Formats: sequence, C-alpha cells, structure tokens
Amino acid sequence: MDIDYAIRKDEPPALTDTSTAADISLHKRWERSNQLSMIFIKTRISAGIRGSIDQHEKVQYLLKAIDEQFITSDKAQRTT
Repeated sequence: MDIDYAIRKDEPPALTDTSTAADISLHKRWERSNQLSMIFIKTRISAGIRGSIDQHEKVQYLLKAIDEQFITSDKAQRTT
C-alpha cells in the first residue's frame, strides 16, 4: 500500500449506486491513504506549527496550509 497515494493523486469521484467494485476499491484505497498520511503528518510536525494551522480533512489541503505557514514565516524573517 502506498501511504502517499492521497498526496500524489486527487480524490476519486464520490461513490454512487452505480459505482463498480473497482471504483469502490479505489475510493477506499484513497481514503485509507489520506487518513494514514494525516495521522503521520500531525504526529511529526511541532505543536507550534500544528496549533497555527486550521483543521483539514484532506492531506493535500493540510500540506498546502503548512507550506503557506512557512511562506508567511519566511517573509516575516526577511523583514526583521
């Protein structure tokens, strides 16, 4: 299982009544990867960073928020 699958791939379309077994499997794989990635990232980043970032449901949004946090910090350090 690729733990970074949800980071590399966009979320698959929502499941419907007509979803095939392959669609369901792909969605489950993406959801599991998303959950594991979120847990891993949240346990590895410092509390200061974790506290300054909004809660996100998807790992791609969390990584984008972390990236934006560091861009803001970088700009603040340049001005001082």
